[in-house]
Amino acid sequence: MTGNTPAASCGLVEALATGTVVLDGGMSNQLASAGHDLSDELWSARLLAEQPEAVTEAHLAYFTAGADVAITASYQATFEGFARRGIDRAEAARLLALSVELAREAAWRAHDEGVVRPLWVAASVGPYGAMLADGSEYRGRYGLSVDALERFHRPRLEVLAAAAPDVLALETVPDTDEATALLRAVRGLGVPAWLSYTIDGDRTRAGQPLDEAFALAAGADEVVAVGVNCCAPGDVDGAIQAAARVTGKPVVVYPNSGETWDAEARTWTGRATFTTEQVKAWHDAGAHLIGGCCRVGPRAITSIARTLAMA
Repeated sequence: MTGNTPAASCGLVEALATGTVVLDGGMSNQLASAGHDLSDELWSARLLAEQPEAVTEAHLAYFTAGADVAITASYQATFEGFARRGIDRAEAARLLALSVELAREAAWRAHDEGVVRPLWVAASVGPYGAMLADGSEYRGRYGLSVDALERFHRPRLEVLAAAAPDVLALETVPDTDEATALLRAVRGLGVPAWLSYTIDGDRTRAGQPLDEAFALAAGADEVVAVGVNCCAPGDVDGAIQAAARVTGKPVVVYPNSGETWDAEARTWTGRATFTTEQVKAWHDAGAHLIGGCCRVGPRAITSIARTLAMA
């Protein structure tokens, strides 16, 4: 559902006012399942430069599985991260814009293959910690000021916004300092955004109460949805209630499968706990955008779409 793809009967903001939208699942697990090595510090962003078609195929898999929104492969794509690989600023900007173009291409291909519903593109803006590639996004508190974080985020937000996604996904935010920086950086870009925290229980990863964290977005006109992602499924219910109560905005939720990321070993441990029953409960509690994050694949997205269609 974009203004640049067929069957774009309405915009994302309008759709949120009238129903529930299905998000996609984890980009990295879909790419890994197709045989791509993501052990590099750039993670899935490396494929923007080396195998862009693989990114398009991953998006297409989610669209055909039932997702209405593709979240771009720009989560770990930053000027600083690319520079460490010898990629200059101009090329880095091209790759950031390309992440949006690849998702658009997947939407066109999905329509060519018979998908008739509208499809949208969300440009992923990961936290500062994602660039560090050491698990810092699950801790926050980087030792940087809000001003420094704003200076980090603003340039790539400008590039992504210029590529005309339907929405900017300010995602996996671990603390209120970074949320404040992102909310400053997104002002005046002309593209709506959602803000989603990664949480542990009823607090951000840095330990702030969710009411305090969500309140930052309550008066931000650019923010069209607030919620959580990259967290345990069991933590979602309380977050939905808090986000809706504090902000009055549509709520976005896309948790992990329930497994736990071991940053040192760079692997997932534990077992999946994400269930279709939880999806219905999230919808009933008021979530408007529902999908999955790490380790949630196309099969799960199909289940989510079918559950929401019957809700």
